[in-house]
Order: sequence, then C-alpha cells, then structure tokens
Amino acid sequence: MSDTNILPADKLFLPQPIIDDAVLAALKEDLGRAGDITTLATIPADAHAKAVIAARDEGVISGIPMAESAFRQIGVWHGEAVSFTPMIADGTEVKAGDVVAEIYGPARLVLSAERIALNFMCHMSGVATATHKMVKLIKGTKAKVTGTRKTLPGLRAFEKYAVKCGGGSNHRFGLDDAILIKDNHIAVAGSITEAIRRSRDFAGHLVRVEVEVDTIEQLKEAIACKPDVIMLDNMGPEKLAEALALLEGTGIISEASGGVSPATIAAIAKTGVDYISAGYITHSAPNFDLGLDISVS
Repeated sequence: MSDTNILPADKLFLPQPIIDDAVLAALKEDLGRAGDITTLATIPADAHAKAVIAARDEGVISGIPMAESAFRQIGVWHGEAVSFTPMIADGTEVKAGDVVAEIYGPARLVLSAERIALNFMCHMSGVATATHKMVKLIKGTKAKVTGTRKTLPGLRAFEKYAVKCGGGSNHRFGLDDAILIKDNHIAVAGSITEAIRRSRDFAGHLVRVEVEVDTIEQLKEAIACKPDVIMLDNMGPEKLAEALALLEGTGIISEASGGVSPATIAAIAKTGVDYISAGYITHSAPNFDLGLDISVS
C-alpha cells in the first residue's frame, strides 16, 4: 500500500468488513468449485507479474478499496502476498491513459482477481462519472444532486459511496432511516394530512418526514402539515416554479424528482429547488472503461 488515501475522508465511509465481505463473495462466485482453470492450465505456478489498472476514458474514479480487497484477499486465500498500490484516490478525475493502481504478485493470483476488481471499479466509476456530469450541469445553482434507493441489491453502500465520489449527495439509505410518504402510502392512509400525522406520532424527533406530491392541491395540503421535506414529483420547470413560490418562507426543504436526466437537470435546477433526486445516476450509469495491463517478471 502507498500513502495514497483510498477512502477519502470527505466521502462516505465504507467499513473494511463490508468491503471484504462483498468482494470475497464475488471471488467465490467467480472461482466456483475448481478455481480459475484457464489460468491454472496456462500459467506456471512460479510466474510473477506486474500490472497496472489504467483509465481508457475521461471520468471520475471510484472503487479502489474494492480492487485492493480483491487482490489482498486472493493472496491471503492462497498464502501468498499480492501488492496493490493506488496511484490516486477515489473521487479523482482522470483522462484516458492515467494509471490508477499498480499490482505485483504471483501471476495466477493477479489474473484470477482481475475481473472482480475491475467489475467493482468499472461500475462504481461509472456511477461517480455520471454523478459528476450531472453536478457540472447544475453548477451555479443552489441545487444538489442526490441518489435514490434505485440501486442494485447488495451494492447500495458502494453505489452511494460512488455518488459521493462524483460530487453528489445521498438520500436515505434504506426504509429505516427516514420517512418518505409516497402516493401509495397516502392512498391507504386516506390523505396527506393523515399520513403525516401518523408519521409524526410514530417517529422520534430526530427522524425527518418527507412527503411526495404531484399536484399543487396536494402541495398546499402538505405545506399546512409542515413536513421537513416535500418531494415535487414529475413537475416540469413551470409547475416547479409555481410550487417553489408556495414553499418560499416555509422553511420546508424542496426536492424535485421524476424524469431527471442529463437533458433535463439544468432546467430543473434553475427553478431554485434545493435537491434533485436522480435514479439515473445509479440505475442507468454507463460502465466506465478501465483496463488491467499485465507484464510477466
């Protein structure tokens, strides 16, 4: 390991056991019952290799801790050390050709851990890059891009971390850390007023209550109930501006959602909304192109 910080202090903290558990499960899935039979068949047991992970496009890097874990754990598994040296920290902007990390160790182990390391990094760097592009599109406004719960099962913590690496912020992490009253909750509860009343009675004083509305009439009812946050769902810029005028001076945080993409986010941000929640940055982020280039020593 180098002195390069692979878990930047200003990003979401990922406990090492969570990283290692996810990476180990991925290694076990890939290696199956018999291990990497292609590498075992073609690579001598005493061969060593130097390798670099390099960017093949412009973007923002995320997932270095996962790559480090993959090479470290496969080394521990086989009783041999694999050296992983990050050249940059997560959250760094790169261009094609920039070296992200250097690896050295038994060639068989480097090859067997390669795909798992890259799978995590390419996906997470894709999320970070998509987030960063959205953040740049709304520069100069007060709006903040925030991720949602539209994440891959089992990978939410990593995708939330990648959003932070890209300069975004995080919405709630799960169903247990904030109350978000949506249309189906309102339908069953009977009204926005009743749903918010029940939420206030149920929640502790530290739990925020957010309610989703999609009409001006619903917004007026919600404002009267004084939730902490109001989500303005699927409102175009003109309707958003009307809604924000009603929210002015209430102290209620505003959030826009629905149909958020690189093509629409600038117009949404210009309305003066506080937050813009975008499922796009996790569920539709393109994979970032990283490659591992190897040489035998």
